[in-house]
Amino acid sequence: MALAEFELIRQYFATPALTFSRPGVVLGPGDDCALLQVPDGHVLAMSIDTLNDGVHFPSDADAEALAQRSLRVNLSDLAAMAAEPLGFTLALSLPKVSESWLQGFSQGLAACASQYQCSLLGGDTTRGPLAITIQVHGTVPIGAALRRSGARPGDAIYVTGTLGDAALALPYLTHKPGHDVANLSADEWAFLQAAFYQPEPRTQAGMALRGLASAAIDISDGLASDLNHILQASAAESGALGAIIESSQLPVSDLAAKLLTGQGRLSVLLGGGDDYELCVTVPPQCEAQAQAAISALGLRFTRVGEVVSASGIMVREAGGAPRPLQLSGYRHFGDEGDE
Repeated sequence: MALAEFELIRQYFATPALTFSRPGVVLGPGDDCALLQVPDGHVLAMSIDTLNDGVHFPSDADAEALAQRSLRVNLSDLAAMAAEPLGFTLALSLPKVSESWLQGFSQGLAACASQYQCSLLGGDTTRGPLAITIQVHGTVPIGAALRRSGARPGDAIYVTGTLGDAALALPYLTHKPGHDVANLSADEWAFLQAAFYQPEPRTQAGMALRGLASAAIDISDGLASDLNHILQASAAESGALGAIIESSQLPVSDLAAKLLTGQGRLSVLLGGGDDYELCVTVPPQCEAQAQAAISALGLRFTRVGEVVSASGIMVREAGGAPRPLQLSGYRHFGDEGDE
């Protein structure tokens, strides 16, 4: 006998592992609304994303790994605004009720929720194609949120972590010709899967950069695309802005350095998407302090370029002159024509 909706919620989601006590959460699941109390001197930050089967994740995705990805990519939005996670709501559309799938999914959610101290506040389930909608809530001191619109000419461009690992994972996850998992070691395959399903929301980095970074965004659609969002938002206040990216400075993992060769390297590193690292701009006078703040977290923090008073993004190879960047737009692996 299939579980009724409220029994499904009670058994797999209204659990202590997901609905734990959290300062600021006055009332969690069980009523028509959750009740939140924002600390004095803070504002509430909110973001929502929907992940659809076959568009944002493979149809054969492991439930526990999928749950981790679903919450982590939303927490990344809070990190980009320098907000501290508070809680999240979940709307889940299921084609059928599979108790083994639900068990794995709830375990993955609980592990991530515990790690980032972001408790489940409530939600809804319904019948339909598999889709996962999560809305995250966080808090940030008034005036301390990082936004996209503060970059100025002369600001340095930094990224956290490494680029391209999740994009490298996609053709293996979707069984593209020429991308046989058998050609990877067990450790390499585990690394790529983790890059896609368990990106690290840079929560502590975002908070550490309060008052130091002039603009920030999380890298979901590729560094070039997301940096362009910063440039466009900032141009409204300071006139046309562009950027020069130093290709030799783009940070890569050991595996990416091994796999990325030839002309496709820049396309993956600058346009691959799904990195969920932070891209920030930092005024010259704040660079040393920002570097020290992120170094204290044990996190890689790489200067990859500079904001300039010109439109468009340029790329400079080592020893060469800047040239216009030309990349095709980011596309999810389920989009028609995806390579």
